[in-house]
Amino acid sequence: MLIQWFGQACIKVTTKPGLNGEVVAVFDPFDPKATGLSLPKLTADVVVVSHNHPDHNYLAGVHGEYFLINEPGEYEVKQTFFYGIPGYHDANEGTERGAITMYLMESEGLSIAHLSDIGQGELTSEQLEYLEGVDILMLPVGGVYTVNAKQAAAIVGQVEPRIIIPLHYKLPGLKYDLEPVEKFVKELGLKAETMDKLKIVKKDVPQEDTKLIVLTV
Repeated sequence: MLIQWFGQACIKVTTKPGLNGEVVAVFDPFDPKATGLSLPKLTADVVVVSHNHPDHNYLAGVHGEYFLINEPGEYEVKQTFFYGIPGYHDANEGTERGAITMYLMESEGLSIAHLSDIGQGELTSEQLEYLEGVDILMLPVGGVYTVNAKQAAAIVGQVEPRIIIPLHYKLPGLKYDLEPVEKFVKELGLKAETMDKLKIVKKDVPQEDTKLIVLTV
């Protein structure tokens, strides 16, 4: 499995779940004009949208005859499974910024959680039924519109993943004034490994320690 990040919450996952070949899933593609960031040419089999904000739902930026997932539910595409989990963009049950859908993806024996623009200070017991103990947790850490570094670290403590990938934080050129990823790294107290992409198989998932991986754009 290959995981790449392009800024904000835009993640590309390339997986080979079985005999049906490769599956490419793109999560939350952003509008370059809205964000100030560059989006590479993307082609996907599945596009996953967590909510209808321009930095998360830019379908024009993805090519191919893809299957669109944009609401809670259970989905299967070529032996790759997606579970949409209702959540909130703020700490007041969506009254400020609305609802979001978080996603759990399962393929190649790996479980990956994408928490979108979660603004809740903590996960509910219903959400944790899906998310607790996932292999890879991807969550926003930049505050302002989502949880901040301290709240994100608390969610990590709830989920107890094996690998953590921070999303949605300050980048050069980004029009949104978010907090830098260094605040989350310090709050978490783990040594961060920086890489341009994560290539992983199930046997490489750490069983004792937790890894913090900062992906570059």
